[in-house]
Amino acid sequence: MVGLAAAMFVGLFAFGYELFGWSHSAHEQLQLGLFLSFILGIICGYKTKG
Repeated sequence: MVGLAAAMFVGLFAFGYELFGWSHSAHEQLQLGLFLSFILGIICGYKTKG
């Protein structure tokens, strides 16, 4: 499951603007949002697991 989540993150982070037609001006903000949600998801996952 972690591998699938990581693959989806990398795909959206690298190619999201091409796949979904996001504009290049908003691309940096979307990348930041995706990155932060991925990191916070990892942190929350460790907290609930432990």
